[in-house]
Amino acid sequence: MFETRVKRTDLPASSLLHKRLQSGDFLDCFSVASDLPPRRAAEIITAFPTWATALVRLRGLLVAPFGVSKTGPDASDKLGIFPVEHDDETEVIAGFNDRHLDFRVSVHSENGRVSLATWVHRHNLGGRLYLALILPFHILIARNALARVRHAST
Repeated sequence: MFETRVKRTDLPASSLLHKRLQSGDFLDCFSVASDLPPRRAAEIITAFPTWATALVRLRGLLVAPFGVSKTGPDASDKLGIFPVEHDDETEVIAGFNDRHLDFRVSVHSENGRVSLATWVHRHNLGGRLYLALILPFHILIARNALARVRHAST
């Protein structure tokens, strides 16, 4: 039977995010059956549905008093608000460093699976609180994003 469900998985062994991972960092990874290349999958992932866009806007309003970036830094190559720092045939990595945390998302495509991983290095209490507050929404958005990737590849 062909697997269509989004699964929590390990970070692919060939992902460049492994080089960033330190003790105490947050890392999650989900994957779905898909043959899409990573850049195309990343474009689908960052094209948020209306409900997710509303959550991101709400987040922006709530964090504005704390100086947290709402739009990300300027860059010539971005996926959504995320500057792209790596793009090849198997993986796209985007993200940026902020006062409270550094984060990167990886979209990795290999062996008929697309994986979406999020790495976060928290700098302070603000970063820990922020991650704890957004985590349920992050998981919901990530799983929905990969379901859309799967749907696009059928």
